[in-house]
Amino acid sequence: MSTHYETLPHADTYREAFAVEPPQGLGERHLWPRKPGFFIVHAATAAAIAQPAVAKATADAEPSPPADTPTDAPAASTERVLVPAQWGLVPHWVKSASDAKLRAPKLVNAKSDTASTGTAFRDAWLNGQRCIVPMVAFYEDDLRSGKAVPTRVARVDGKPMGVAGLWARWQGADGEVIISYCLLTVNANNHALLHRYGQPGSEKSMPAILNEGAYDAWLTARPDKAKEFMRQYAAQWLLANPVEKKADKVPKGLLG
Repeated sequence: MSTHYETLPHADTYREAFAVEPPQGLGERHLWPRKPGFFIVHAATAAAIAQPAVAKATADAEPSPPADTPTDAPAASTERVLVPAQWGLVPHWVKSASDAKLRAPKLVNAKSDTASTGTAFRDAWLNGQRCIVPMVAFYEDDLRSGKAVPTRVARVDGKPMGVAGLWARWQGADGEVIISYCLLTVNANNHALLHRYGQPGSEKSMPAILNEGAYDAWLTARPDKAKEFMRQYAAQWLLANPVEKKADKVPKGLLG
C-alpha cells in the first residue's frame, strides 16, 4: 500500500492531461502523508468545499428535478478545478486538530471494498465526496530480497495517472479548516505486476487508476455505481523500476 507518490512536474501537464488550470506553485515533487498536495473535482464541488453554507443554501433554494429525471445524469457543469489539500483524510467528526494530525498519516489510503462501511471513510463515500488525484508515479517496497527496495511504478507511456480518491472537509471549534484527501485502492493479489510488492503474506493492493475517459463519470456517479470504477489497471500498461534512496529519502535522480 503506497504512502509515497510523485506529483506532476510541469504546469502544462495539468491542462493537457486533466483539463484543469495548474496551481500557481507546483508544490513538492514527492508526496508523503500529511504533505500538501492537490485533488481534482468539478467546479461546483470546489465551491461547496470552500463555502459549504453558501452551497447548501443555494441547493435548498433550487427546485427539485422532475421525478423522471435520471439519477445518474451528468452534472450541469463538468468544468474541473484543482483543490489544494492535505494527503491523509481527516474525517469531519474528528474532535481536534491534534487528533487530526495523529489520524491523517494512517488514512492516506482507503480500501475500495470497505470504504462504504469503514468508520473513517464511510461518510465521504456515501456523500459522494469523490475526487481525482493527479500523479506521475507511486512507490511500493519490494521486499522479496528481505530488504525494502523502493520501486517507482508509472505508466509505460510516461503519461500521468488520475487516481480515484475521497475528500473531506474538517472544521474545528475555533474555525480552523483542513481540506484533505485519500487514495482509493483495489486488491492486487492476482495482479501480474503489483502482487510482488508489500509485506509477504499480506493483502496486496494498488491505487485505483482511472481511465482518462472516465474522469467526469467517476466524479458524478451515484454512490451505488461508484464501485464499478474500482478496477485493477492492466499490468502491461505499467512499468516498475527500483530506485536508490539518499539519506533524505528522496529517490536518487528524481529530484524535481
